[in-house]
Amino acid sequence: MKRTQRVLGLFAVGLATLSAPLLSITAEASEAPNATAVAPTGDAHIPDVMRTQFYHGQDSSVKEFPFIIGGLREGGPRPQGQTCTGSVVAPRKILIAAHCKAAEGKKTFLYGLDDLNASGGTRVGVVSYETHPKYVNFDQGYDVAVVTTDADIPVPSGQFAKVATSADTELNKPGKNGVGVGYGKKDFNDDSRDVTVDKATLPIREGSNCQGVGAGFQDATMICAGYSNGDPTILPGDSGGPLIVDGKVVGVASWSRSDFKWYSVYGRLNNDMGDWVKEQIGDVNTDTFSLGVTPGSVKVDPGKYVSTSVTSKAGKNGAEKVELTASGLPDGAKATFQPATINSGDTAKLTIETAANTPEKDYTVTISGKGTTDTATTKLTLTVGKGTPPTGDVKVTVTPGSGSGRPGMFTNATVSATGTGSIKLSASGSGLPIPPFFNPQTISSGGSSTMQIIAPFQTGTYPITITATDSTGKTGTTTYTLTIG
Repeated sequence: MKRTQRVLGLFAVGLATLSAPLLSITAEASEAPNATAVAPTGDAHIPDVMRTQFYHGQDSSVKEFPFIIGGLREGGPRPQGQTCTGSVVAPRKILIAAHCKAAEGKKTFLYGLDDLNASGGTRVGVVSYETHPKYVNFDQGYDVAVVTTDADIPVPSGQFAKVATSADTELNKPGKNGVGVGYGKKDFNDDSRDVTVDKATLPIREGSNCQGVGAGFQDATMICAGYSNGDPTILPGDSGGPLIVDGKVVGVASWSRSDFKWYSVYGRLNNDMGDWVKEQIGDVNTDTFSLGVTPGSVKVDPGKYVSTSVTSKAGKNGAEKVELTASGLPDGAKATFQPATINSGDTAKLTIETAANTPEKDYTVTISGKGTTDTATTKLTLTVGKGTPPTGDVKVTVTPGSGSGRPGMFTNATVSATGTGSIKLSASGSGLPIPPFFNPQTISSGGSSTMQIIAPFQTGTYPITITATDSTGKTGTTTYTLTIG
């Protein structure tokens, strides 16, 4: 126990990125693992005895919850990189948990799909990711954030999520029932690769029920919901998802006990946290019109054509004439709008015709609408042929290819890589307390680095993906398998 604490302490000082509250939780886990708190992002670990997400819950849909949206990140271990769940609260605003920002990888969001593995939907990027100014770590409270996207999210008829504020004093009262919604995991190793929308009824509990885990439960900034045995409960991938009471989002999925066989803790919004969210959202009923595209991702072979629908929504000043144009098209491609001028509130058909020699890759097409009050834009992902070919010119190896260790202790391996110019190394793996780190992190072609891994506190087998990126942006990967007994 003492040795583990000392190793963790030295590691935190060397890395200089971990907060003191997170350290105390991690060190505590070797003594009482079931009392460890964990934020259920897509890479959190679930013991193999755990049951399905929202056990005894129900399938749901975007039609039932028109504001639900999937949070994705590059390199995420789940399908599509699904890591968190959000609620659309304005045309370009998403309510989510603050701890979701910390997950590594470029963030995007995918809207409009009951199953994120299905085709279509609208994908939007992130312009800003504002966390509450008092947020430090998920178990310290204020675990809430508002994301601003780079394009409008086509929530039908403005059915955005309604957010609770300090005026909604009774919404977190024990005895009330809330509904939790999320795209999270459905089984232990994500074998089913299920990223569909689920829901579950979760009763609001007295805060005293959620004490004794991690840094402790705080009534002022958290809501205790669900059941002591986690039947049902939030699971990895549900982070940031809404807890809805009387038609308003009163909480965002924040954390649970590390084995998830426990209550669900939500970041509370019917207080100053919700007031802050309202300030970030601003006036939803904007003066200007907005654009969307459905589906937001389309695929076409070279020399062929594909169509999608451009939707629009009038501002509060009423309908106006909007002229549609497209930019960012691949070489030899042509875009045709039918009609090319619409009234805001109407829909147009967009057809993109490619040439036989159009390069096969992924393109981001910007659709613009010039009205009398302003110009609005939205994004369309266009895949020509097989899309952007996967990278792989960089070769990376790890020696040994597998290893074993004790909970909470360090394990080392040597990583070598060849490529063009300098090569940057990174690694990730589901269930790890924090990502592995390298000494040095950047090497020259043919060089090597020592990868250090801090072992999880629960027994099991943990595959770790190592990525090497050279100066041209090309990447290569390999896998190291860590067994904790």
